[in-house]
Amino acid sequence: MTKIEKWPNLFVVGAVKSGTTSLWAYLKQHPEIYFPELKEPHFFTHPQPAPEQRHCIRYIDSEDNYLRLYQGVDKVQYLGDASPSYLWSEIAAREIAQRSPQAKIIIILRDPVQRAYAQYLMDFNEGVTDLDFFSALQRDWMRADKGWGVSQLYVELGLYHDQIQRYFSLFTREHVAVLLLEDLTRRPLQVLENLAAFLELSPMPFQEIDFHRAHNHYARPRGNWARRLAGNPLSRTVGEYFFPQRWGEYIWRNIFLREEQKPAIDPRAKAWLINKFRPEVERLELLLQRPLPELRRSWPDTAAPNPAECQLQTESHLR
Repeated sequence: MTKIEKWPNLFVVGAVKSGTTSLWAYLKQHPEIYFPELKEPHFFTHPQPAPEQRHCIRYIDSEDNYLRLYQGVDKVQYLGDASPSYLWSEIAAREIAQRSPQAKIIIILRDPVQRAYAQYLMDFNEGVTDLDFFSALQRDWMRADKGWGVSQLYVELGLYHDQIQRYFSLFTREHVAVLLLEDLTRRPLQVLENLAAFLELSPMPFQEIDFHRAHNHYARPRGNWARRLAGNPLSRTVGEYFFPQRWGEYIWRNIFLREEQKPAIDPRAKAWLINKFRPEVERLELLLQRPLPELRRSWPDTAAPNPAECQLQTESHLR
């Protein structure tokens, strides 16, 4: 008897720390969309984490276990996977195209400087690093060995142009939606209604969502004891594999963390990142044929190009 395989046909592929958790939480409330409780299987990335980071990353490496996430799910139009490693991973993009060539791809972007800083704060809070932000950036950038679960990829995860171009080439632009975190934050219902049109679904279920609930908002550990526990391989493994994901997240956010104002970014780190990302954002504006001031949200005014120049560059690209 032939085994029937049901592969996902909707992928929220990233970027990391750019609103994928909120998007996942909203999309899964539509009755025609199913996401498993494990938001980030990372199956198509095939992570090979370094020993010191193995306990920090939960992923599925078996095809049978991956397909089991969707077993018994019927009468929905979309099976979803929201693994943010897929935007960065060349392997993931190719394999998704092979397994689900008609899939719809959703990409959500954020100012790459803010994205990198948000990732660093998460790493620091979870005991992954004890370095200050600028030192962590330099160390990660200079590493020879890089990969998902090997290095932090603070810069690489914000190099959006080639990553988006890869999905355009594999799936065509009509099957790829590119969103901005600022739009999802300010106008969530409008973004979701546009996504409903992209997915050819009724927008009505999205109108019932409570958009006041924050997802993955900033909070700080209650002390070094919380960071040490979060970074300890034994406690992390127990939390990841012996408790339901919802329980672990509730305990982490309500017992280990407290809400605080996000600390200001180190000016040295900010200047260094802007220098890295300036040409990248300009290339992305040409690719998407639109200005992207949202991706320079934290930059000084002098870092942004003149709007007239940007328009001339776009017109030149279109000729």
